[in-house]
Amino acid sequence: MNSLLSEAEVPAKARQIYGEIQHAFGMAPNFFKAQAAVSADWLELNWQREKQIMLTPGALDRKTKELIALTVSLVNRCQYCSLAHEAAALMAGATEQEINETKQVLELFASFNAIADSLRVPCDFTPEMVRKPAASA
Repeated sequence: MNSLLSEAEVPAKARQIYGEIQHAFGMAPNFFKAQAAVSADWLELNWQREKQIMLTPGALDRKTKELIALTVSLVNRCQYCSLAHEAAALMAGATEQEINETKQVLELFASFNAIADSLRVPCDFTPEMVRKPAASA
């Protein structure tokens, strides 16, 4: 494991980013500290991505984004991210029931994906079948 930099060891560039992260999360998570220990530029890049995708309002609300992040983290078997995104989902308003249902959907479709792929089932229901044509100008 890479070392985690203490506040005193953080280079000036990373210190500024830590401040933004602490403002957003109330702390600087170890995930970001580990990146800072490798490269302040890498930390900056990934913090910008986090802000743009997870923290900027968009078509999906924060709770939904965190539930998706939890799902991906569970599929990828990343314990750190699974725990962190479950906590973030709770902080974003997810209930224990929503988190458990997310895990049930994940398990169901992991199984269904394996069945469909192993049987080489041809898809007969696609997005093109349900998308509405764009209105002509």
